[in-house]
Amino acid sequence: MALQRAASVLATALVLTSILTGKAGCSPWACGVCYGVHGDRLPKPAEVVQLYKSKGITAIRLYEPDVQTLLALNGSNIGVLIDVADENVPRLASGAAQADLWVQLNIKRYYPGVSFRYIAVGNELAGAATRSILPAIKNLNAALAKAGIKGIKVSTAVKMDVLATSSPPSSAVFKDDYMKQIVALLGTTGAPLLVNVYPYFAYIGDQKNIDLNFSLFQPSSRVIKDNGLSYTNLFDAMVDAVYAALRSAKVQVPVVISESGWPSAGGVGASVANARTYNQNLINHVGKGTPSKSQPLETYVFAMFNENRKTGAETEKHFGLFNPDKSPVYPIKF
Repeated sequence: MALQRAASVLATALVLTSILTGKAGCSPWACGVCYGVHGDRLPKPAEVVQLYKSKGITAIRLYEPDVQTLLALNGSNIGVLIDVADENVPRLASGAAQADLWVQLNIKRYYPGVSFRYIAVGNELAGAATRSILPAIKNLNAALAKAGIKGIKVSTAVKMDVLATSSPPSSAVFKDDYMKQIVALLGTTGAPLLVNVYPYFAYIGDQKNIDLNFSLFQPSSRVIKDNGLSYTNLFDAMVDAVYAALRSAKVQVPVVISESGWPSAGGVGASVANARTYNQNLINHVGKGTPSKSQPLETYVFAMFNENRKTGAETEKHFGLFNPDKSPVYPIKF
């Protein structure tokens, strides 16, 4: 097993070298793409999976189990991050039987043909809903063990406001006790904390103090100095704030970026040029890690398609890399 791990590390290092020299895109597991379905005339799941494969995208995030998509992923070797839909989290928290049923219906039925990597218990849950996260994670871990399934890590996807502060990065701590309890559990299971990181939203929220180029991984006069580290882009500063909060909580937990992206239309700073710049730079960057942790950072770009039925701000409809007809919104290389 140790030799297998060493070989895997070596293989990853070789692929990352090719990234840094510009000879290849993402390394295996370095970056995936989120598959949202709130759009009209989207391709059928089998076509979507083929599009992932044709573009060299090696991981996918699904926001809820879907039979046709999971069947299409069978044998594809595409790594899968699958969500428990927000509305189902309290049910899975309520007892072991509900978690057992969810695992039987949505995991075991497709395992091992589908390469499940993570289960996200909800996406950016807030308020009273956060009380269900910890028991649901525990119940799902027990259900996976009962079903004889190994290697799938159970976590939850959070946004940056779980931190009380994030600037400077080293000062960050978790705001609420429930997060400390969650990361303490993750520290015992080896599961990563899934974090949605959006420099775009930080930028539009404070354009006076946040430079656009700094947000886009572009050369900027803005540099954050913190405890001997220099931050030349906002993404790294945000991710290292999460690492600092984990250190403050006295746990060793990996971080996976479960969403990050930039809109191509619909609001301030949202343009095809900026979206292409951010997402391509993100893909090129994540293999290098961050100033405080120089190791590959698994990252899921949001999102595969523009979704015209999304609610909220107009920008929410324009995060896609591809149009519903599978034509690219802009060229990008993985």
